[in-house]
Amino acid sequence: MPEVDQLEMRARVDEILNRRPAVGFALGVVRNGSLQFFQSQGVADIAAQTPVTKDTVFRIASITKTFTGIAVMQLWEQGLVDLDAPANDYLRAYRLVPAKASWRPATIRHLLTHTAGIPEQVPRSGMLRQDYGESVEMGRPVPSLAEYYRGALRLHAEPGTRFRYGDHSPATLGQIIEDVTGEPLQSYLREHVFKPLGMADTTLVRSEVDHSRLATGYKLRSRGAEAVADRQVITVGAGAAYSTPNDMARYLAVLMSGGASEYGSVLKPATLASMFDAQYQPHPRIPGMGLAFWRRNAGNHQLVEHIGVLPGFDSQILVAPYDGLGVMAFTNGTHGGTGWLGTELSRLVNHLLGVPDEVIRTDVPQRPEVWGELCGRYYLPGPLTDVRLRAMLGAGVEVFVRRGQLRIRILSPIPVFYKGFPLQPDDETDPYAFRIDLSEFGFGTFPAVFSPEPERGTMAVHFELMPLSAHRRG
Repeated sequence: MPEVDQLEMRARVDEILNRRPAVGFALGVVRNGSLQFFQSQGVADIAAQTPVTKDTVFRIASITKTFTGIAVMQLWEQGLVDLDAPANDYLRAYRLVPAKASWRPATIRHLLTHTAGIPEQVPRSGMLRQDYGESVEMGRPVPSLAEYYRGALRLHAEPGTRFRYGDHSPATLGQIIEDVTGEPLQSYLREHVFKPLGMADTTLVRSEVDHSRLATGYKLRSRGAEAVADRQVITVGAGAAYSTPNDMARYLAVLMSGGASEYGSVLKPATLASMFDAQYQPHPRIPGMGLAFWRRNAGNHQLVEHIGVLPGFDSQILVAPYDGLGVMAFTNGTHGGTGWLGTELSRLVNHLLGVPDEVIRTDVPQRPEVWGELCGRYYLPGPLTDVRLRAMLGAGVEVFVRRGQLRIRILSPIPVFYKGFPLQPDDETDPYAFRIDLSEFGFGTFPAVFSPEPERGTMAVHFELMPLSAHRRG
C-alpha cells in the first residue's frame, strides 16, 4: 500500500479535534508493518502539563480482551484446551452453572464470542455500585474471581442462543489461562504475548507502570475537566491493561502480519485468521463476532476492531488485516468518546482504503407491502439488570408507521430515543434490509435487518452496532 500522506492526515485529525474536545488525544496509522503516522494533542496530566506522546501510558480497558483471546488460542495451538469442550473441564477456581440441566454446556468458543449465556451484570447488586461493582479503590486488595463470584457464575441463557457483551466471559477466559498453566494471568501475558511482540510498556499491573508517563483520566464537566479517581479492575482479563501508542502500533502490525513480527511470534497465521473469521452471526448480513474481536466490513474489505472504555479513558483499534492497515486512537478525557471515536476511525479507515462512507441511500424504493410483517414491538431477551445494554436499547424496540414512513424507536424513557428514527431501505434486492442514521449521537449509520422466525411464528430484527437480536412478540 502507498505511504500515508502526512499533511492530509494531519488536516483530517485536526478536523476531528475541532469537533471533539479532548484533554489528551493520540492517533496512529500503522501501514505495512510500521507506525507511519502519529499525531497527539493535549496533555496526559493537567497539573503536570505533561504532553501526550507515543510513550504515554493509557488505560486501554476492553482492548485487554483481545490479549486474553490470543493467550487462549496459544493454549489451543498447544493442545491444552479444546474450544468446543465445556469450559468447566478447565475451570478450577469456580463453576459455570446453567439455570436448566437440559442446556448444552458453555464452551470456550462461547466465552470468546460472548454467547455463553452469562448476563452482562454479575452480581445483580453491581448495577447500583461504582463501575458496576467490577472495581475496587486503588490500594485495596483485589478479590479473586472465585471470591467475587462466590464459587459459581450462573448462566441466564442456554449457551449459543444469545449474544450478550460483557466482562465476565473474558474474565473467565483469564481464569482458565491461570488454571491450565498454573501462572497468574499478568505473568502469562507478559511472557507469552507482550515480550514476544516487544511491548515492553504493556502490563496488567499498575505497579509495573512508569508513573511519570501515566495519563490521568478526566471527565469533561460544565466547569472543565475533572480528574477521575483511578481504580483497580476485578475482571482482569477483560479490562485491566495499560499500554502506549508505541506498543499498540507493534500489536496492530502483528495483527496484520499473521501473528509474528521482528520481535517474535504469538500465533500461527491460520490461528490468527480464525480469530477474524465469523464465529457468531445473528444474520448473514451482520458481520458479527470473531474470537475476541468484533467484525466489520468496509466495502469489500474485512475489518476487525475493539473498543476500550473506563471512566476517564476511551480507546479504539480498527484493523484491516488483509490490507496491511490499522488505525488506533486513545483519549484520557473527552465527551461521549464511546460513540464518536469508532465513527471517526471508521471514516479514516474508509478514506485510507479508498472506500466511500456508508450513507443513507435515497435510490432504493420503499416497500410498504412488507411493512405489515415488520410492525410491532420487539423485545430483547435477558434481565433488565443488564444496565449498559438497557441504557442503549431499553426494553427493546418498536417498529411503526407514521406519516407514511416506516420508523423504529427504542422502548426507553429518553424522549429523543422514543421519538424514533426512519428505517431507510438499504438494498433494492432485499426488502428486509434497512439502515438507521444515528449521526446526531456520534454513531454514524448502521444496518438493521429483519428475518422471519418460523419456529416462533414471528419476526426478529438484527443490529450491526452490536450483533444483537430482538424478537417480536407473537
